[in-house]
Amino acid sequence: MIVTLLQEMITYYTGDPKRIQHFIKVHSFAKLIGEMEQLDTTTLQTLEIAAIVHDIGIKVSEEKYGRCNGKLQEQEGPILAKNLLEKLNLDESIIDRVCYLVGHHHTYTVVDGIDYQILIEADFLVNLYEDSLDKQAIKAAYQKIFKTSTGKELCKTMFAI
Repeated sequence: MIVTLLQEMITYYTGDPKRIQHFIKVHSFAKLIGEMEQLDTTTLQTLEIAAIVHDIGIKVSEEKYGRCNGKLQEQEGPILAKNLLEKLNLDESIIDRVCYLVGHHHTYTVVDGIDYQILIEADFLVNLYEDSLDKQAIKAAYQKIFKTSTGKELCKTMFAI
């Protein structure tokens, strides 16, 4: 099912290798952190699915509004994710949770669940690199965002902070 979803998302972002590489990297880090943090099977599956589709709202946001900030992604993404995931015959509770995560992945205040926390950390690991942020910004993100021991270790190691 993960392979099928990856294929669907690659097709969705045809001609946009930056977006494709982004969600593949976020998925890889989310899976790694989830496994290292010993998530149960359902939570790990939910996390992996959410990591793959977390930015599904970007394309529509750019088409509708000419921009794709985090809030627009959160607004537009859940319905697109739901439509895609329903085709894969996933359990409704997993679809609901994934849609919640897609609709909140740029909201860092009330993080309710380890899947949510890890999704944010995985996205940050990729964005810190892709956005070429300086050491000060990386240290600030490390202090404010990272909570899991695996996420913290990855951030410290990757960016030598």
